[in-house]
Amino acid sequence: MRGALPLRLALPALEPLLAENVAKEIRKDALVIHRAATAPSPGAAREVLAAAREIDREFLERIGGLPLRIRIPYDRIEPLRLRRIELGMDTAGRILDAWRQRRRLRQAFAPGELEQRLHEMLRLYAEETLALSDAVSLPGILAPLRQRMAERLRDAMREAASSLLRGAPAAEQKG
Repeated sequence: MRGALPLRLALPALEPLLAENVAKEIRKDALVIHRAATAPSPGAAREVLAAAREIDREFLERIGGLPLRIRIPYDRIEPLRLRRIELGMDTAGRILDAWRQRRRLRQAFAPGELEQRLHEMLRLYAEETLALSDAVSLPGILAPLRQRMAERLRDAMREAASSLLRGAPAAEQKG
């Protein structure tokens, strides 16, 4: 994202917000892993989804003094987020089970399955990020950059997801 001149100029002002956003996402991912570790109930993913809304609300309160507006389109992002939470909980649960049983991580998944799951979670996250970009209103000169930054971020996330698959051993990619 630092490659384009307008983005290089805007990023220093946005970096604290971006760091706060990363911290928010880490909290959400930690919830997913924690629920996977505590034998989740059938409704656990929806409970994590509700907790994620609360984390979003706290984030919006903390950044309330910044010159931007964010209206989160939950109707668009929650189906993506719920699928990502379900997949994340199941994946984390399988990893934790393998660890508890002192088995190798690869024994918890069919060949290539872990990479496919991670790819799908990153793809869902990239789509959620793009949907959220429409919810951000930046002030003045930064306004035209919103879509450009969101598209660059989505493309970077998609490339990371694809490189994950390319990095998997060839025999595992067939699975």
